[in-house]
Amino acid sequence: MGKFYRFVGIILMGLTAALTLLSGVGTTCVALDAAQYDGMEAIAQHQWLYIFYVLAAIAIGIMGIRATIALVRGKSTSYRDALIALLLGVVTGGIHMATSRALRATGSSMPLDFIVYATVITLIIFLLFGIPKLREMVGFERESSDNVSGAAGGMAAIVAGMLFLSVHMWAGPTHIFDGVNLADAFHNAMMVSGGGLTLIGLVFLTRAALAPLPAGEKSPQNA
Repeated sequence: MGKFYRFVGIILMGLTAALTLLSGVGTTCVALDAAQYDGMEAIAQHQWLYIFYVLAAIAIGIMGIRATIALVRGKSTSYRDALIALLLGVVTGGIHMATSRALRATGSSMPLDFIVYATVITLIIFLLFGIPKLREMVGFERESSDNVSGAAGGMAAIVAGMLFLSVHMWAGPTHIFDGVNLADAFHNAMMVSGGGLTLIGLVFLTRAALAPLPAGEKSPQNA
């Protein structure tokens, strides 16, 4: 079960990091010129705060990506780094969500709500992984001799790539103003980033699939 938990944990961390990064990028348009969008005039009076949200989300997203890579590599500080990124994501995202609900005329903060909730779920799971017996079983902080971490890292990269490639679709319904889909404002950058992540993920998955099994896991016929 330890391998399964490690696989799920790495994927969840990668997914959460990608969503957090996209949240920061997606807030850029509103942070820079909220006054031109209906229902967001009040946000324009707090431009400095939304610029902070953009910078904070991007920084936390990058921290989450680095923590995911550390989890894959089995670094000694990987679990701690993941918890720090998740805690910062929950606190900053929660405050951002509350601010948006208070200031927007619609009283809405979607799709930020989903990102915050996803971060909370990932944080809860990682806190459970901190239980001594589970922590030893999962083994985030030691280098793995099997291919599970590499496969999980590859899958996480592919999922993140799919999020980047499809952000204009799943975030579009809440980002259409005057007939313009603001979730597609950085189309080329999202396509390049998403395509790159997907390609990297496929390489990792292929390497994990082709790598030989550890000696202790070979079948009797191949021993």
